[in-house]
Amino acid sequence: MSASALSAIRGRLLSFVRPPAGPGDSDSYRYLPDGLVVVAEGRIQAVGPASELLGTLPAGTPVEHHPDGLLVPGFIDLHIHFPQTHVIASYGTQLLEWLEKYTFVEEQKFADEAHATRNAKFFVDELLRNGTTTAVCYGSVHPQSVEALFAESERRGTAMIAGKVMMDRNAPERLRDTAQQSYDDTKALIGRWHGRGRQRYAVTPRFAITSTEAQLEAAGALMREHPDCYMQTHLSENVDEIRFVRELFPNDPNYTAVYQRFGLLGPRALFGHCIHLEEDEQRRLAETRSVAVFCPTSNLFVGSGLFDMARFSAEPRLRIGIATDVGGGTSYSMLQTAGEAYKVLQLRGQNLSPLAAFDLMTRGNAEALGMEAEIGSLQPGCFADIVVLDSRATPAMEYRMETVGGDIEAELFVLMTMGDDRAVKATYIQGRKQHSR
Repeated sequence: MSASALSAIRGRLLSFVRPPAGPGDSDSYRYLPDGLVVVAEGRIQAVGPASELLGTLPAGTPVEHHPDGLLVPGFIDLHIHFPQTHVIASYGTQLLEWLEKYTFVEEQKFADEAHATRNAKFFVDELLRNGTTTAVCYGSVHPQSVEALFAESERRGTAMIAGKVMMDRNAPERLRDTAQQSYDDTKALIGRWHGRGRQRYAVTPRFAITSTEAQLEAAGALMREHPDCYMQTHLSENVDEIRFVRELFPNDPNYTAVYQRFGLLGPRALFGHCIHLEEDEQRRLAETRSVAVFCPTSNLFVGSGLFDMARFSAEPRLRIGIATDVGGGTSYSMLQTAGEAYKVLQLRGQNLSPLAAFDLMTRGNAEALGMEAEIGSLQPGCFADIVVLDSRATPAMEYRMETVGGDIEAELFVLMTMGDDRAVKATYIQGRKQHSR
């Protein structure tokens, strides 16, 4: 292969191969203090020590060297709201009032295609600035919101899983569709975007409160017709939300059972929050291999509650992911999200090791999506989505790093507790630098 078809990125490489059993589990990851990632046609062709691979490259192959940078797979965010870029940092309410007072007001603006297009550019730029290269995104009820996001993602080469929300009740009139309209709009979007390059579709009933039984049945029908699509919604985030769901669906034993009745559980189903689950609900999620998505900054900011990681981890069939949940979430940074997750679990009397956190943000979230062969790891065949981290990005981080030495786990903990977008030196998409600090 000619040099023009190849490129390479050099630096300290870190990638996980399985979930860490705990702190000190060095067999769970591969770390190269001076490694090389060889990229061909957007994918990783080879990974190894720079001393071994540099001599195999054709003369003239471009090599970008980050001698002090820590190269990790691009971060993956499993739950984020694209139309809430103007909602983040909205003061003083809990979930249901927060939706009415702030979120629904802003989402109505996405009927305007120009507004959606402007926000899509900002949104993807912000993700890349924070090292996120794949995200599972909610649009607004308007098909054009998702069109704008997919178009911008395609232009940038990122991988987005997204869907227009389905809402036919308990929302402002300008944000409501109907069961049939939501089915038709979603069907058309799936036809245009699902599997087009790196874009994937997620059938997206916002949550049971904003969908009638007819609409939830339409969502289930879409999943039966398109089993390779994803499904995303919210579950058991807030006690008032759960109470309202009981009123709306009095014949179902619990919130999770509502979704199961309509065929919305399964290995491609992602449920944001899952804070207040009953034992029966956890069993239903586990038996269907559904994914519970931990959204720590949102759960703290909106006052929803504390995720119980240990409870879920005790059930190996139940899969767990982590996400920012902007705009209830307070940061686009997966580093800050991991830091807040650590604090949430501390309040639970639990722990999140830096190894577990970085595995979850990369390989673990990829596995939750069933995409571990494409993203989340620095291994041949995967897309060359790579983040270069700077553990000395701020004066306080640099000062702290004086005592870390060569301890990679201590460095990761510094990054997740003190790092943010400033710690992201560069972000590569398919081997091309798309963000540089």
